[in-house]
Amino acid sequence: MRRLSLPQPASNPHQLRKALLYSVLHGHYSSPCVSLSRLERELFSSSSTTALDAAQASDAGGGLHNTQRTDGQDHDRNIHEQDTSRTIAAPPPRLPYRFETGISLFAKRAPRPFPPPFLSPPSGSFSDPLSTHHQSRDRRPKVNGQLIKGWTNGDDAAFASEYFVGANDGVGAWSARPRGHAGLWARLILHFWAMAMSEDASRPRSSSDPPYLPDPIAYLEKAYEQTKEATSGPDWQGTTTATGAQLFYKAVDGAEPGKPAATGESSRTAPVLYVTNLGDSQVMVVRPSSGELVFKSKEQWHWFDCPRQLGTNSPDTPVQNAVLDQVPIEEGDVVLAMSDGVIDNLWSHEIVENVSNSVKRWAAGDVGRRTRSSDNPGGSGSMAFVAEELMLAAKTIALDPFAESPFMEHAIDEGLPSEGGESALVSSA
Repeated sequence: MRRLSLPQPASNPHQLRKALLYSVLHGHYSSPCVSLSRLERELFSSSSTTALDAAQASDAGGGLHNTQRTDGQDHDRNIHEQDTSRTIAAPPPRLPYRFETGISLFAKRAPRPFPPPFLSPPSGSFSDPLSTHHQSRDRRPKVNGQLIKGWTNGDDAAFASEYFVGANDGVGAWSARPRGHAGLWARLILHFWAMAMSEDASRPRSSSDPPYLPDPIAYLEKAYEQTKEATSGPDWQGTTTATGAQLFYKAVDGAEPGKPAATGESSRTAPVLYVTNLGDSQVMVVRPSSGELVFKSKEQWHWFDCPRQLGTNSPDTPVQNAVLDQVPIEEGDVVLAMSDGVIDNLWSHEIVENVSNSVKRWAAGDVGRRTRSSDNPGGSGSMAFVAEELMLAAKTIALDPFAESPFMEHAIDEGLPSEGGESALVSSA
């Protein structure tokens, strides 16, 4: 029997990693497919025959007024309403809104390579075309024959698309164990989470079925079970927090849920975020037009510096412990899904100010050459700039041994000696 293994106390050093993805909301999006850059197509491609649809995505957060909260144990799994008006099978839903995304990465050290069977070991033959001297697509990590979605940054994982953003914070203490690999757990759970979301949204529905409505805690539970199964044979151990936001919409003026308004009737729907959180990562929504913090999720702890987490020896599960928020948002809102590496080094008002100023600077053209070079093909590049600026701000505090930080403040409140920024893994979507 193995003992419950949870993160070490705050006195243990943490690995610094930063991965920042940001999303800004755009409206009136009619295409059922996702527009991705070449890099995103490579990272997010899948062997599944299901087309990318409005629900396949990752990394987001957000919203404000009349926020509804339910915990994972009691969240409503019967929110679907019977639709008797349709007579044919429904296609994947087309959303009238989408995210524009950007990413910026910083890591103190390179992430650990994924172990077999998720990544094949390099060939020992120089005549083999799949040797270490050949950067083959087949060298990218896979699970169940599919390329694993998202990015790995240290022990964190991040994922961003036009309808979902997420950031999982792997617990770095597992790196000291022979079979420990928190980065693998973080990435797999995020991959399976996005896949479950896409599969449910793409599932054919008959006239007797209710229209599609998101159930992100159920998706996370499925991802958790699939990750346990995928890692059980080779016995790779780890734990991770999980946070993500799925973009959907609500009907207004009597419009039918799950069926976007026709062309010219976009005013009958309004965007809504389904925000899911387990652990001390956080989803935040910023409204740059007013410099307002619209929403932020609440962190979950067992005790200080030991968050709720999914994985080996942890008692936490999505159904029992994950929290779901439905958050109304507006066009132009910036949605962030962040690991504790951001919120341990920057206070909420600093994040709001940084994001709002970055959006205004981009609109005024005051961004310089350096950031414009990071534009995504087919996108404006504004969120890449926002991501980079916030990453640099968090990095500055994390590496300053004399800086005041939220983590230092919390540690002192707990009676623990602490000074400077927290050099923890930082990921934000």
